[in-house]
Amino acid sequence: MQNAALRTAEFPRPDLYARVRHHVTPMEWPAMAEDIAAIERLKRTRGAIVLAHNYQTPEIFHTVSDIVGDSLALAREAAKTDADVIVVAGVHFMAETAKLLNPDKTVLIPDSRAGCSLAESITPADVRALRLAHPGVPVITYVNTSAALKAETDICCTSGNALKVVESLGVPKVIMVPDEYLARNIAAQTDVEIITWGGHCEVHERFSVADIAEIRAAYGDVTVIAHPECPPEVVAASDFAGSTAEMIGFVDTRRPTRVALVTECSMADNVAVHYPEVDFVRPCNLCPHMKRITLSGIRRALETMGEEVTIDPAIAAAARRSVERMLAIG
Repeated sequence: MQNAALRTAEFPRPDLYARVRHHVTPMEWPAMAEDIAAIERLKRTRGAIVLAHNYQTPEIFHTVSDIVGDSLALAREAAKTDADVIVVAGVHFMAETAKLLNPDKTVLIPDSRAGCSLAESITPADVRALRLAHPGVPVITYVNTSAALKAETDICCTSGNALKVVESLGVPKVIMVPDEYLARNIAAQTDVEIITWGGHCEVHERFSVADIAEIRAAYGDVTVIAHPECPPEVVAASDFAGSTAEMIGFVDTRRPTRVALVTECSMADNVAVHYPEVDFVRPCNLCPHMKRITLSGIRRALETMGEEVTIDPAIAAAARRSVERMLAIG
């Protein structure tokens, strides 16, 4: 049925469909193709680009996105774009980061309800309390946080550069918030003492050592790659741990016969398109916030120019410094 549909003259954009055919049925595609065509027209009209995180679904990631990547890559590219309008296909803190780095541009998020359990696990008041409890100790904030929280801290980090940021400060002790597991996994790689906070990612905290054991029992030759937001015992049971960009880099350079990416579901779907010779095992935990972003939502955002992301100027100035300090480290 699928091959017959692709041979039909009326089947829209078979070139794009080929990228997502393992995840989108031929019956679903025409409606998606209509949204894609509208988004492309609107991007030209508005002078807009779409930034998409690696956890977006394939029909977004492989069709309408202009820039894709992890949080660090999106932050870097947001700082360089000359587009008038930036649509962030990701969660709210990512849109805020894009706005921090582009204060004079219009930044849109298709659904402002796309939040983050990490961002919601800590408040600016909590950071101020930590400073009082640990005088003089610098605070490193994971980018998975609100602009208001970034404004209270000294420097940001991502899962890909956290170790570099920790060691760049040249101090014996740091506070790292809010992800406890990321902080503990980084602490295992450095002599710097890291004071942690009890925030967790609702996707990654659900993975367990038992999950890894089941994967290995079912697929004996599998290479297991975990995200550092997973519990330390899960990271220890895996063959490699790294940010989503580092996961992709590992697959690209090592080309394992079979791999399990221990992270959000759509990651493997998106990476598999580029490595058809690699067998991807999919231990699947969905991020409900990422899944709030849809093709129709992106189209609506460009049609209505909503929902626009705004940040109080006083908060933005302080938060921007924390992000720019991170980007300066590389």
